[in-house]
Amino acid sequence: MLKGKKLIIFDLDGTLIDSIGIWNAIDQKLIETIANIPINEKIDIGKRRDEKLKEYSKCEDAYLEYCQFLKEEYRAELSKQEIKKLRYEIADQYLKEEIDYKPQAEQVLRYLKEKGFLLAIASTTNDHTIEIYKKDNENIKKKANLEDYFSIIYAKGAAKELKPNPEIHQRILRELNLEPGQCLIVEDSLIGVEAANYAKIEVAVIYDKYSDSNREEINRLCQYKFNDFGEMLKYIENELMVHN
Repeated sequence: MLKGKKLIIFDLDGTLIDSIGIWNAIDQKLIETIANIPINEKIDIGKRRDEKLKEYSKCEDAYLEYCQFLKEEYRAELSKQEIKKLRYEIADQYLKEEIDYKPQAEQVLRYLKEKGFLLAIASTTNDHTIEIYKKDNENIKKKANLEDYFSIIYAKGAAKELKPNPEIHQRILRELNLEPGQCLIVEDSLIGVEAANYAKIEVAVIYDKYSDSNREEINRLCQYKFNDFGEMLKYIENELMVHN
């Protein structure tokens, strides 16, 4: 998996950090606020959000168009800009206090860094959220401060098109003067795995329950899969020990 690799690109939400459930809770609270009604529990908020972001990936601001969808779906009186602003107002407290690394994720980062690999983040998360993770989230700062471990941290503003478009990965490779074969991507979701495939980069999947609805397709498209970071750590320790 790591033979010939120099760069490991990580997705953030749902991969390194345990956040998808929190974003679903944020969106549920948002919808209940703008619609003034309890949300239908049968709706898979995360899956629908991913589908809409994929649909709007070529738009200038996919999240703004997602908010327009919510406005129309729930007949909200607020504009899409106001809904987007409200979404991040609701999110800030969650992002500062509740978001944390997935178990042993920071150990994997530490081990890879010690072994000389370049680390990067390619995320569809907005820049404001990334700044909160860097400066205000004590869980992340204490375990593995993002700026100490990653040579490149790109949020959604770094690319015109969102995943599954491979633009953000291709930009990182260009900037580091590397070929796809020298890189490994670590992802959790179908759109992330598709982006890796389009970039012709091998992809390892960290299990996240919120991607279960796409599990069969994810498993078909990825080269490696792990139940958690503890399993991944054992694998890479054994692999590097053998090659050394």
